[in-house]
Amino acid sequence: MVTAQRAHDLIHALKHYLPTQNPLKDFVHHNTLHAFQHDEFHKAMEKASKIFGYRTYLPLDEYRKLYQEGVINQVFFEKYLAKKFNHDLLNIWREKLLYKTYDESIEEKVGSLREQWKDALKFEIDKVTHPILFRTVCNFLDQGISVWHFPLKNRDFLNAIRELQRLTFIKPFRSKRAEKLLLHKNLNLDELLKIVVEDESLYEHYLFDQQFAHPGWSGMVAVLEENPHLLLDHRKISLEEFIAFELLLEIDALDIKFGEGKWHSAAFYADKNFDKNIIGNITPSELFEIYALWQEIYEWSYYDQVLFGLKVPVEEEQSKIKQVQAILCIDDRECSFRRYIEELIPGSETFGTAGFFNVEFYFQPEHGKFFTKSCPAPVQPNYLIREYEARKRHKTDWHMRKESHGVAGGWLLSHFLGLGSMFRLTKNLFYPSDSPLHVSSFRHMDKYGKLKIEAQNPIKFSQGLQLGFTVDEMTDRIEGLLRSIGLVENFAPLIYVIGHGASSVNNTHYAGYDCGACSGRAGSVNAKVAAYMANHPSVRDQLKRRGIYIPDTTHFIAALHDTTKDEIEFYDEHQIPSDLIEKHQVNKTLFEAALQKNAKERSRRFLMIDSSKTDKEVHEQVKLRALSLFEPRPEWNHATNAICFVGRRSSIKHLFLDRRSFLNSYDYQVDRDGEYLVDILRAVAPVCGGINLEYYFSKVDNHRLGAGTKLPHNVMGLIGVANGMDGDLRTGLPAQMLNIHSPLRLMVIIEQLPALILSALKQHESTYEWFKNNWIHLCALHPETKEIYHFDHQTEEFKAYQPICTSLPVADQLEQIFETDCLDLPVYILKHS
Repeated sequence: MVTAQRAHDLIHALKHYLPTQNPLKDFVHHNTLHAFQHDEFHKAMEKASKIFGYRTYLPLDEYRKLYQEGVINQVFFEKYLAKKFNHDLLNIWREKLLYKTYDESIEEKVGSLREQWKDALKFEIDKVTHPILFRTVCNFLDQGISVWHFPLKNRDFLNAIRELQRLTFIKPFRSKRAEKLLLHKNLNLDELLKIVVEDESLYEHYLFDQQFAHPGWSGMVAVLEENPHLLLDHRKISLEEFIAFELLLEIDALDIKFGEGKWHSAAFYADKNFDKNIIGNITPSELFEIYALWQEIYEWSYYDQVLFGLKVPVEEEQSKIKQVQAILCIDDRECSFRRYIEELIPGSETFGTAGFFNVEFYFQPEHGKFFTKSCPAPVQPNYLIREYEARKRHKTDWHMRKESHGVAGGWLLSHFLGLGSMFRLTKNLFYPSDSPLHVSSFRHMDKYGKLKIEAQNPIKFSQGLQLGFTVDEMTDRIEGLLRSIGLVENFAPLIYVIGHGASSVNNTHYAGYDCGACSGRAGSVNAKVAAYMANHPSVRDQLKRRGIYIPDTTHFIAALHDTTKDEIEFYDEHQIPSDLIEKHQVNKTLFEAALQKNAKERSRRFLMIDSSKTDKEVHEQVKLRALSLFEPRPEWNHATNAICFVGRRSSIKHLFLDRRSFLNSYDYQVDRDGEYLVDILRAVAPVCGGINLEYYFSKVDNHRLGAGTKLPHNVMGLIGVANGMDGDLRTGLPAQMLNIHSPLRLMVIIEQLPALILSALKQHESTYEWFKNNWIHLCALHPETKEIYHFDHQTEEFKAYQPICTSLPVADQLEQIFETDCLDLPVYILKHS
């Protein structure tokens, strides 16, 4: 008999492997195969593939094609194999990699028990149960789509179903046994599994089979059970209730089809030699060793170029006096924007940091009923920032009103609005324009509204959260921000704190385009809060006592960069000192020129834009993409990410990285003991690593680990997307975010002494796991000698690395390249550097 503890353990094991994707409003990138992160990467890839049927690498033909095209460096290929194998084995493995035929079909363990059972019964039970299961759970969790609400939403899920069974005419269950089991107050999984499976030793296997037949819904329920705050309109549901409901649906369907007691359990049809250990050890195969070799060679063919480029001697800047400084998010999409700021604005310097700017809080807009997190997902803030004196900025549309979905209202409105809708849709195809359907990052916060940032005395609380920050708390956060990026002296007169967000009109995964460090929201509020704190006289007095002197002539300005439109909005410009207003106006013009160039560089990836036109003309076309209903790719988001550099801007400024690098500013001279490096890596690993791996897995298996094409997606209850009306929730990323992505693991390069990096990593076990298990590559750039050291995850130590690359092309006319080439570009040396 399954005890309550045993049932708990079974569900706990199941939860560990289910997808952990948040609802759409909180969509944040994460490692799709987080459950295997305790294993070495390549071992985990084989294990995940053979247990769950995932494709975890590119097909061999793809690797071989990349080799023939030169994307996989043929010189590197030979030298890597020569280093890996002795002379006797070298030719054998070369032959295997390049020519040997393998059977790449996958036979997963999960699903095999239920498949035998369904084949023997000759009854496709999922076709009967899944539509009822999905519709019921979706209606129960609905956050605003349903016209008719679930009638008993204030009860926990299973009790609500019981009341429906008792009180409604059309009941969820039709068989007497299913109804009796449901209404029994001591209903437990043991009783249900005994009927459906019978053999206790097969319970775990059956539950994995059952729940991974629809991992999207199962994973969402598991996430919401652990994080009920993710639903603004709260619901109480557990994975155990969800499973119990599905088992009842199966019993109900089988009793109706065959009659009570006239069908056999899953165990009855299981083979005698059936492997009951669902998550057991797997037998390594040569095919996956070949995959692992190809993947390593593929990745290092690119990494080697970057590492060689970092060793290229760079002239030290003559003057440390700066006229303009800008602090932006580490986001890879800001890589090119920063380059153009430095190119076009004389005496400018840029910095990169996590885009919440070290200020963690919940934000409540003035006309918002709820408040939302604006900091990294793992952080639980104790502060609330409220907006006031703000305009209502969200428009309404008759087409979106509930009345348009009713029987009478729908019939009337279709006559009055139908013809107009047709003309409006046709017009949008040719002349895209703003509409209530447009999701704009600039609407997250009112430009002219006010924020309550400083906590009053006595401190006020709202729902357990402190309203605003005290002066001491503000000082701690600004000190942490400035020291972590190495900005502790030589402050410019104007310092811009620039958050980022995105805009689109046809994008269900819109939160994934905003700032991951702000929990999938625009970074405008964080930028404004950080700038306010840095300008606060009392904060500056305390910073001075702590060794950071910000001159009275320095002023911080908050801004937001819309990465889809390449537009920028500045905040609190009325507070800029009069002697700096003219400089700011000049800078605004230069920022606009930088954004136009940035848009042109991005446009080389867009099929329907002529990149040979002027910067301004191309920029106008790019802005229209964000307003177009027929455009499934408003921007490419993180689709080219491959590198994360943690170090001084001067050490990497001379390299053209094709928007492929996260850039986190860090100065080893300011952090001699690695105190700030620890916190940087705690953010870089899960945030940048999570982004990288979600793109990787969604690319190599878009059917199982991605969301497939977004074209047939329906939004379900405002929490997820499904194909059609009765499909499972799709996890991962849609194909339209991935077409140009090259699935490389992230390479983190840190400009610091190797021993200090290792010491910093080992202070936080969950961060260290990313590197020691090879889910993220790691290299150290010695800040003084410029020597490269690679972290060997097998020995867990740094070893000297000598790049195979001996030269890099010099970029003379980048603009000409942008006008003619839409593929991944090599690493260039920038001529003006």
